[in-house]
Amino acid sequence: MKIVFLDRGTISPQTTMRAPDFAHTLAVYAQTRPDEVAERIADADIVIVNKVRLTEAVIRQAPRLRMVAVAATGTDNVDLRACAARGVVVSNIRNYAVNTVPEHTFALIFALRRSICAYRESVIAGRWQESGQFCYFDYPIRDLAGSTLGVIGDGVLGRSVANMGRALGMNVLMSAFKGRSDMGALYTPFEEVLERSDIITLHCPLNEQTRGLIGPSEFDRMKKQPLLINTARGGLVDEHALVPALLEGKISGAGFDVVSVEPPPADHPFNQLIQRPDFILTPHVAWASDEAIQGLTDQLVENIECFVRGNPRHVVLAAPAMA
Repeated sequence: MKIVFLDRGTISPQTTMRAPDFAHTLAVYAQTRPDEVAERIADADIVIVNKVRLTEAVIRQAPRLRMVAVAATGTDNVDLRACAARGVVVSNIRNYAVNTVPEHTFALIFALRRSICAYRESVIAGRWQESGQFCYFDYPIRDLAGSTLGVIGDGVLGRSVANMGRALGMNVLMSAFKGRSDMGALYTPFEEVLERSDIITLHCPLNEQTRGLIGPSEFDRMKKQPLLINTARGGLVDEHALVPALLEGKISGAGFDVVSVEPPPADHPFNQLIQRPDFILTPHVAWASDEAIQGLTDQLVENIECFVRGNPRHVVLAAPAMA
């Protein structure tokens, strides 16, 4: 059985990937360009992929393909319908980032809420000496206790972030799905979350329903000028709309770990904000603690072994076609 790993470079080099417990060959590529995918998977039985796109066209050119093992939770880079039509099983990674992503989320929240980056840069620039006193008050500092945290996405990561918020004395609002009003008393309507929150954090998948979830009209509803945090997926927020929202004070700051195109090109709108003290962009590393990556890799191999034993797990199903 031939296994092809198309983008091993997206897994840290210090992470150990053990060999699956069945007879196989393994072809490993650090990176794979779009024009190389079809050739590299042409005779593969199992393809491991993190962020490389598997389109219907390349899947069609891989007649032996039986499984796609996604080395991530998100599967928007894989044409699930094309896989389903061919009988190709797609498995993903689940619940591996229950500590690392929430911790990174709150690292961004703390840094912005307390102006950590701004104060650090000002100290480097000599502002402390210039002030002539033991402290100075150039940037705002706000407590988290007593503030309202709006969590959009109620999976394991959203719930973990909510629990952290409650432990810090925050009032937590779990958002209902956009456009839904029938989810019960535990959920706050989406529009109300936008209006009431001091901090809004995103923890939902990227799909046809969530793409552009936060755009111009949503920014207009943010009455409390909240922080906006996205450690989930690029594309959930209209990135072009974020720039005027921040510049015009509709939000008080933004912390993003994800972008719709990664790495962002030179003309990406976020490059207009990168020097601002109220904007933090990290390079999609919220998931990337040493512990989490090792857990992901162990689970990846286990997913493959389960499939080969005839008991596939963590199977991702294609969404029904839109009417």
